Amino acid sequence: MEPAVRKLFERYERFFNQSLHGVVNMDEMASLYASAFVAASPAGVMAGKNDDQLKQAMAQGYARYRAMGTKEMRIRDVRISPVDELHCMAHVAWTAVYARKDQPDTIIDFDVHYLVQTRDGAAKVFGWMSGDEQALLKKHGIV
Repeated sequence: MEPAVRKLFERYERFFNQSLHGVVNMDEMASLYASAFVAASPAGVMAGKNDDQLKQAMAQGYARYRAMGTKEMRIRDVRISPVDELHCMAHVAWTAVYARKDQPDTIIDFDVHYLVQTRDGAAKVFGWMSGDEQALLKKHGIV
């Protein structure tokens, strides 16, 4: 399971950064997710489907990240906590780099915890839990 999960997040990081540079392939991004998912943050819990609505929301999200000056998202670490032979929690430590007008880049570290399922040798995200992104961005003067 571990090699498949690490490969999943290598692809995730690569596709995310391509999207930040305007090379957006929503089919590739959507391929990282299971057919349905759940997301939890301080804003609440939501469930969704891997469909055109998800692709549209992701495209809008990447446009928002570009507009606020996001230059790069890189993974610092992936720690995997197996649940059984097919499922795990992937604790992903991210670093975000933001361009600031007339200032040095701003670097923000944060964690997201992903629920991952491995089937037929491929890993897909079926859920995630994250902190308060808006509060963190405000704290660092990004928004």
